[in-house]
Amino acid sequence: MTAIERSRVVAVVGTGTMGQGIAQVALVAGHPVRLYDALPGRAQQAAEAVGARLDRLTEKGRLDAAARDSAKARLLPATELSDLADAALVVEAVLEQLTVKQELFAALEDIVGDDCLLATNTSSLSVTAVAGALRLPGRFVGLHFFNPAPLLPLVEVVSGHATDEATATRAWATAAAWGKTPVRCADTPGFVVNRVARPYYAEALRLHEERAADPATVDAVLRESGGFRMGPFELTDLIGQDVNEAVTRSVWESFFQDARFTPSLAQRRLVESGRLGRKSGRGWFAYEDGAPAPVPDTAPPADPPSSVVVHGELFVAAALPGLIEEAGIDVIRKEDVDPGRPGWLELPCGTRLFLTDGRAADSSLPPLIHFDLALDYRTATRIALAPSASVAEESVRSATGLFQALGKQVSVIADVPGMIVARTVAMLVDFALDAEARGVASAQDIDTAMRLGVNYPRGPLDWGAELGAGRTLHLLERLHEEYPTGRYAASQALRRRAAAEAASEGAGS
Repeated sequence: MTAIERSRVVAVVGTGTMGQGIAQVALVAGHPVRLYDALPGRAQQAAEAVGARLDRLTEKGRLDAAARDSAKARLLPATELSDLADAALVVEAVLEQLTVKQELFAALEDIVGDDCLLATNTSSLSVTAVAGALRLPGRFVGLHFFNPAPLLPLVEVVSGHATDEATATRAWATAAAWGKTPVRCADTPGFVVNRVARPYYAEALRLHEERAADPATVDAVLRESGGFRMGPFELTDLIGQDVNEAVTRSVWESFFQDARFTPSLAQRRLVESGRLGRKSGRGWFAYEDGAPAPVPDTAPPADPPSSVVVHGELFVAAALPGLIEEAGIDVIRKEDVDPGRPGWLELPCGTRLFLTDGRAADSSLPPLIHFDLALDYRTATRIALAPSASVAEESVRSATGLFQALGKQVSVIADVPGMIVARTVAMLVDFALDAEARGVASAQDIDTAMRLGVNYPRGPLDWGAELGAGRTLHLLERLHEEYPTGRYAASQALRRRAAAEAASEGAGS
């Protein structure tokens, strides 16, 4: 099945920001485009706004004048829904209300030809439900663009329960022909991105509620240690706290209030107070003129230890001994840990530094300091440390000086199980594996969606393969012991992956 021919009309219903963006994408790809809005005059205003965007692209040298003029000539506002009769594809971008969308598509079905694809850009409603009353639900599909549609490459192509395979394939091919990167997914709450991404926001909010670290510090650690483009607090301020909270609540309710998707009371209170983020001038952070930039908690300079003893293997933190040596600190290696068990760093004072394993530092003896996961310990510019209460302040300063000697800023946070990056990534990996196992999307499409849809530094399944299913499962099991609510109960997909990994390692030994 091939893409819709460029000579065929693409119609867009709904002329808000998303509708205009989708229209621009189809125009630049070469289609005649018709814009329709139920409010009189809105389609004409939207056409003028799209034309102005094309002008700006030409001014910036991204679109030549001839292509711009041709695109403008192909863009026509429609005054009646019947003006869309010859469309080969109609994409809806109206209010996120099920009845509104159902009524629209019921009306469209009496207007367009039977070969016309009908698509919804919904991000939170069931594609199956929107198409439920249609005469030909097989030609209905979800085409979820991400805002701003002309810039972001990802499109989720969502098959409802009754969507024909040929429809989904044609929609996928059309999005690809428009220069997008489409991924196929089933009609599940949140689709791929909004389903798998929930822990990125939820764990940050949980950390805030536990007073483990302030929002600016959580953001800084996830950016500078985890490699994420934006921290969850600044990102939800950009998205809009009301929008992000509504998506979280929608997914939670759609999964019958599954504990893994539980919304945050702290975010609810923020929304109730009207602090919606950038659009209201204040969210987690202030955005009024002259407001200071958020400042993370950063430890003052401290002297590094003269030497460090490395016990056993550090696995995903294996780069640290080499970095310590490069910093001019003596490294003494001891192979006194059973193979397969995590090793640790020992300071001259006897304090041990372990990569967090999901437990609180206070639950271990002797006293220790946990350090957080990093995407790449060589390039990370910040590391979080969580000391147990019995660790002497001098030992905390020594551990701080150690990582500062490696060129890292250090944030000392409360002794919280799993810390910041590790618990977030473990949950993302588990959610991604669960989505793959349930047939939501392929492993490749899940990783592609998370990299392109929300700018993750790695796909969660790729990251999970490096961490190892066994270690990820171990971390979540420890978190589940600390928080026995079901929130951190590992999926069967992760358990099966860990068992297969263990069997493979056993066969190779």
